[in-house]
Formats: sequence, C-alpha cells, structure tokens
Amino acid sequence: MLPIFLVLTSVVILLLSYFIDKYNESYWKKRGVKLQDHFKLGIFGQFIAGNRSMFELISELYEKYRKEPAVGLSASFNPALFVIDKTNVQHVLQQDFQSFNHRGIDINEGDLLADNILFMNGNRWKLMRQNMTSMFTSAKLKNMYYIMDKSAMDFIAYLNKNPEKLDEDTFELMSQYCSVAIGASVFGVTSESVFESPILNTTKILFRQNFKTNVKFTIFNISPWLGKILGIKLFGEFEDFFIGVIKKLLRQREQENVQKHDFADKAVSLQRKGTMIDRETGLELEPTDELLAAQAFFFFNAGVEPSATAMLGALFELGKNPDHLQRVQDEIDATFEKYNGKLTYEAVMEMEYLENVLSEALRMYPPIGFLTRKCVRDTVLPVGNIPVKEGTNIITPIFDIHYDPEYYPNPTVFDPTRFENDSLQNSTLYMPFGKGNRLCVGVRYARLQVKTGLVHILRNFTVKSKVLDDKIIYKKAQVQVRPGNLDIKFIPRQHV
Repeated sequence: MLPIFLVLTSVVILLLSYFIDKYNESYWKKRGVKLQDHFKLGIFGQFIAGNRSMFELISELYEKYRKEPAVGLSASFNPALFVIDKTNVQHVLQQDFQSFNHRGIDINEGDLLADNILFMNGNRWKLMRQNMTSMFTSAKLKNMYYIMDKSAMDFIAYLNKNPEKLDEDTFELMSQYCSVAIGASVFGVTSESVFESPILNTTKILFRQNFKTNVKFTIFNISPWLGKILGIKLFGEFEDFFIGVIKKLLRQREQENVQKHDFADKAVSLQRKGTMIDRETGLELEPTDELLAAQAFFFFNAGVEPSATAMLGALFELGKNPDHLQRVQDEIDATFEKYNGKLTYEAVMEMEYLENVLSEALRMYPPIGFLTRKCVRDTVLPVGNIPVKEGTNIITPIFDIHYDPEYYPNPTVFDPTRFENDSLQNSTLYMPFGKGNRLCVGVRYARLQVKTGLVHILRNFTVKSKVLDDKIIYKKAQVQVRPGNLDIKFIPRQHV
C-alpha cells in the first residue's frame, strides 16, 4: 500500500504544481509580466527540496531576468512578484510605502514571541516602533555602551582563557560574542563574565536551521492561509524560556532603583506609562509582559546572527587584505593611545576607517539576501507600468544589488574606500539592514556592537584568511547570507 500511496501523492503534487503554474502564467501575462521558468517547483519548492540558500535561488532569477522590471514567481498559491529594476525596488521600499508597508507574513493569534515589530503590521507596528525607537538614540546608545564594552572585554578574556576556541568555526565564535553582548543588553549585566550566561545554549537552538523551520518559512511565504489553518507558531518552543525570564526580570527591576540603561529599563518605563495610544487612529496597545517579551526576543534575534555575519565578513576580508588590516589596526592602536587605553563610545565613533571597513563588509556580506513585502492596496510599479493587486507578495533583492557591477564597480573586490563618501552609505542601493520606514530599528545599536567587538579583537589579534574551496559556499538558510567555508586564523599580537 505504501508504494501506491507515494505514487498517488506524487501525482497529486505534480498536478497541483501544474495548475498553479498555469494560473500564475495567465495571471502575470495579463499584466505584461514574464513568469519565471515553471514546472520546477518554483524557488520555494527548490529551497525545500535542495541544499541551497534561498537568496542563491533568487540570485539566479536576478541574473536571468536582469533586464526585466519584475518577474512573476511560479508555484505560489498567492500572486508573487520578484521586483528587479532599481526604481521599482525603491518604489516598493520607500516611495510607495503606504502600499507596501506589510512585512509579508501574517502571524497566527497566540504566537506570542512573533508579536514583535519585525512581524507586526499596520498601526500596531507603527505604534510599537514609535515606542521602541527612543531606545536607540545617540544619548541612549552612549549610556548603554558600557554593556557592549564589557561584553567585548569579557570575550577577549574568554578567548585567552580558552585558546582552543580560536580554532572553532569563526561564525559560531562571533555568534557567541554577539549572543552575550545582546543578552547583557536585554537581561542586564552582572559582575561576573557574561560568558557564564545560559543564553549561549539558547542561541544555538534559536538559530538552528532544520527541515521543520524551513517548512514553516515556506508555508508562510507561498500559502499564508495554510499557515493560518495549521495554526503554525514560528517560535513556540522558546515561549516558556523568554517570557519566563522577562517576567522575572521586570518584577525584579520594579523593586530596584537603579538605571542600567538596558532593555529591561525601557520595558519597565513603558509599563509604568500604561496603555500605548496612537494619537491618529486611537489604537491602544497594552505593554503586557508577553508583548514586551516578544520585543526582547526580536531585539535578541536581530542582534545576534546579523551582527555575527557582519563580523565574519569583515574579519575574513581583512585577513585576505593585509594592507587594509594594517590600516585599521593602526587606527585602533592610535585611538587606544589617545584615550589612555580605554575604549569609549566617542572613541569608537571617531574611527572612520573602521566604519568604512564595516560598511564594505556589510555590502559584500549583507545579513539577509532579500526583503519581503505584501501589497496592501492596489497600486502600479512605475517601470513597466505593472499593476499590483492588494495581497500580492513581493520580493526585492539585496545581495544581488550589492554585487551588481552597474551599481558597484568591481563588486567582488573588498574596497573600504568606496565609503569615504557618506552618500554611498545613504544610497537607495545600499541596504544591508533593509531600507525605508521598515529599516531595522536597531541598526545603530548593531553597528556599534559590531565595531566594538572588532576593535577589541583586532587590538589583540591579527587575522589571516582564505576560502577552503574554489569559491564561497553558502549554508542553506531562509533569508540569511551565511558563508560556510571561510577559514580565519587568529594570531595573538605580541606588542599589545
């Protein structure tokens, strides 16, 4: 019976794929848009069935349809459009934000940790973001800086105490630093080393890519209604831990009379102010423990893997380019001398070449390879005059734009001097942390955390690196850009 069942199941899937492809082909043909090669399960089917990262599949479409303003995606239950032309990309992410302000995923009710500003939409997102943005002002970052600096110094002490760690996978090593740094900013700093925190084990589970998480990702992208019917929770397995810790932390902080300038301070402040109200719409949002735990979860989630990717990229490229490495280490050493061996917020912000190095590393190794949106009202893309109906899912490229020679000459060459002019970092074509009103709310925090970690690492170690194969091989991931075969050697600097 089993072989017959498998045959019938395969036939049903093939027939379903055929009719979905035919529907999508007709749908986009009426709108003057080409459909990607069909009858190949589409990019989401290829992602589930294959071993490549999602952004690599999107990159193939970008290369093949580079001269098209956009291309329809096959094998999707919902109309889906890959927007390619730079003007159309800008239109989606910035110019017509009101039509494309939806992140592209509708979470299920009761998915507590997913109820954060990454996945929120509409006025709830707007209200929550307004109340979170104040945490990342220059003044707040300056007050919070001691947490990052302590985390970085603890990291160096940890490496000196456990030198065998230097031979481990560099991405995992950078993730450990970012985990404890962001964990300290969320859960508070204690007198002991932040590397004695249980956060590390949780992080390893959180960022684990497996078949189950990939299926969840695919379902929410190709068939949101199916995700609703199945009642899928994106982060259900972490609810007890995160919500429990945040509840305990907030009750503790309510009894204290000390400002630590971390997330817990912000959360207690929001709860003391009471109901959050949108003055324009009258929407009310209660800052419950669960809602604030979801924001802490986002803060933690967004502060680890993207930052670790940025550090990995910077260290790898510096290890291949000794001239750039020497220049940034000279800047770091000079800054330590200027500030009498103590790293401060002002000291980090003064390091112009370090800033350029990070910007170029983020161009070459953006934390995510593409962005997703959903159209919330009928509109038209300007290039190609493409009508887009409400409910259409949208994908816009990041990785491919960053490597397009039309926008970045010699894109495979690591050249921090590209960013000596501030205009490039503010360009509509540079978007390692997204673009437009849904730009990552913690981008300034993330850059400061990464630079602080790099400063302490490069102050104490020099690096040499190479690719272990003929080319960089990326690990299978949903939206992340995660190089998997970079070899980076850390060599202690004797003069420090």
